[in-house]
Amino acid sequence: MDKRSSGDIPGDVYVQFVKSLFESRHMLLVGAFSHMAVALVAYVRTGRPIFAIISILLFAIGFWRFLGLRPSQNELDQLDWETARKWEFGYVLKGGVQGLLLGTFGFIAIYVYPDQFVELGALAINLGSLVTVVGRNYGSKRMVMVFTTTVLGPIGIGLLLRGELAHVVLGLLVFPFGYIIVSSSAAVRSILVRAVVEHRKAGQLGRRFDRALNTMPHGLVMFSPEGRVIVANAQAAEYLGFHSHEQLLGRTLRALLLRGVAGKLMSQKDRRYAEVQLTRALKEGRGRKVLLRLLDGRHLEFSAREGREELGVIIFEEVTQRVSAEEKIRHMARFDSLTNLPNRAYFHDMITDLMASGDPGRLCGLVVLDLDDFKNVNDTLGHPVGDGLIYAAAERLSGFEGDNVKISRFGGDEFMIFFNRVEDEYDFAAQFKTIFDALQGEVEIAGHALRIQSSAGAVVAPVRDNDMDAITVKADLALYNAKEQGKNGWRLFEDEMDVAFRNRQMMKSDLRSAIQARALRVVYQPIVDMKSMRISACEALCRWDHPELGPISPAVFIPLAEEIGLISEISALVLDAACQECARWPKNLGVSVNLSAKDFYSDAVVDKVESALSRAGLDANRLEIEVTETALLDDKALNRRHIDELKSLGVRIALDDFGTGYSSLSYLHTLPLDCVKIDGSFLHDVAKNRRSHQLLIGVVELSRNLGLSVTVEGVETFEQLKLLDETVKPDRVQGFLFGSALSSSGIETMSNMVWSADGKFQPGDLTVQQ
Repeated sequence: MDKRSSGDIPGDVYVQFVKSLFESRHMLLVGAFSHMAVALVAYVRTGRPIFAIISILLFAIGFWRFLGLRPSQNELDQLDWETARKWEFGYVLKGGVQGLLLGTFGFIAIYVYPDQFVELGALAINLGSLVTVVGRNYGSKRMVMVFTTTVLGPIGIGLLLRGELAHVVLGLLVFPFGYIIVSSSAAVRSILVRAVVEHRKAGQLGRRFDRALNTMPHGLVMFSPEGRVIVANAQAAEYLGFHSHEQLLGRTLRALLLRGVAGKLMSQKDRRYAEVQLTRALKEGRGRKVLLRLLDGRHLEFSAREGREELGVIIFEEVTQRVSAEEKIRHMARFDSLTNLPNRAYFHDMITDLMASGDPGRLCGLVVLDLDDFKNVNDTLGHPVGDGLIYAAAERLSGFEGDNVKISRFGGDEFMIFFNRVEDEYDFAAQFKTIFDALQGEVEIAGHALRIQSSAGAVVAPVRDNDMDAITVKADLALYNAKEQGKNGWRLFEDEMDVAFRNRQMMKSDLRSAIQARALRVVYQPIVDMKSMRISACEALCRWDHPELGPISPAVFIPLAEEIGLISEISALVLDAACQECARWPKNLGVSVNLSAKDFYSDAVVDKVESALSRAGLDANRLEIEVTETALLDDKALNRRHIDELKSLGVRIALDDFGTGYSSLSYLHTLPLDCVKIDGSFLHDVAKNRRSHQLLIGVVELSRNLGLSVTVEGVETFEQLKLLDETVKPDRVQGFLFGSALSSSGIETMSNMVWSADGKFQPGDLTVQQ
């Protein structure tokens, strides 16, 4: 399309206007005959030959113009701006000649050979021709101007030359009349140009709208106030099973949905649901979304809203991938990725709903179950093997899941089993025993033969009086009790467990307060040198005197401190007190302090020991740090670094409770130890069991050969002491045989005493009586 313009007319519109000049050419023949007839009558009436000549010329020029308006349809179709300019020029030239001839006819009739009839006839055909200019030649501004000037100019001059007042006035009015003709034509042309431009814009907008409508990924249907489709796009037709969007026009919402039923895209039930929801949305004017699953597996989401002027709009799209992604995300949020069992949050919601439904007077059961020694599997064989063990356990448990039994992986190595209805505790025990027994057993994971062994706590409770959180707490208490009983078993909740739990929680709180108030005290158990039978060192021990319960055993409050994360604070308290007190003792006495596994996991352990020595002014060689095998299991490189740094301070390092853990001999030669403390369990049957006796002798000899001193703990009888002195020959011994742990002043008092055969420390230089 040519974008050039002609004056105030766009180029393509100008071309169309030029085309309009060449239409209805028969009117030129009618005009030519009319002009010839009037001029011929003037000749007959006046006898003037000039009118006959004009008559012939008018017909000739009219016929000439007629013949020039015969372009072919192909020429019209291919007409461009340049050609249109040429065609217009020819058209104006011929029109100008005809207009000049008509004006000359009027001039002669008015001024040269005036005659009333001839004047009237000449003015009639000229004015009639001018009128047609507005309607036929509006497309050519030049044609209107040339034709009007050539016609009215001679007539006006003729009237003015007559000299009479009436003719002069009429001659002067010819010029405003010409202006009106030109202006009217311009107005018609301007109106038509605007109409064409606006029509083109509307068409272009319509095409754009149609393109946008039919290329959008959503289906769109617009309804009239009467509820019939007035606009639809191709995507809507495809979704609803139509061949083209025109087939949707005029149909109602029900008819569209029924077509979906007929095309086996949706069921009647879904059709009724969608119709009710979408109709309500269209009437209420509020947006509403309806998700339908089609019979072919696809999902369509419909959005309905009342538009302007009571027009309703429904937009729908295929959301199969989105629904699939949402279902996957929902599944990931609800189910454990490793076992595909419900996770903690979803299981809690699911059981809460189950407990809220059904008979509120029924009994339900809940089990909290975890795998025994699972941490050791992870630590020694790696997390992939641990995950395999979890998966194997879940696979065995899943076989028992059903309407009445729900199973969840609650986290880590912990599972939960919920029984929605049980008759009584015996019925519950029978059902759960089957599951518990089936869980235990051998399993092969990544080439490792492992045994699934578990502990569980259970509770049976009426649904009416409990909720999920309450029965979970009770089952947890029962699990804790089962583990205290030695693992590999299960316990049913009893009210006494709740009381014990509450007491335990109160004791934790009291212990926290005691640590903060530094209300714990330190006592010292003598360590006796086997050669001199004098006290050569003491082991610092922590004691807690509860204000209401009295003395609390370390076997009780130390595990509590580990649970609440305050064991390092107790270590620091004992270390500071032991260093301060040892600094007041004779220089031949040393002190031993136990540090926990948590202490050795922290980089601050070396600074803690160095600070305690510095504050007390104690020589580092008088302090012995005891570390257990448990503390050495994790991160051996870190532990070795900490021990090396402590040794660099001059502190002695002792391996405590040797024989109670893994008893790995690798510790004895890979770590820079000074002493091995053999646990008292070696002495239980040493006097009666020859193998135990030989084992003890071997450990002592091996340690001594490695340059380590040996201390035997747990000496409680004279018989044990005698046997140690005669055959085992450790460097030092300690135990209740030498009395209970003493205060600092008690140790200071006994520092110069010697152990006698009668079981007492006495002044002097005595030896063990045989």
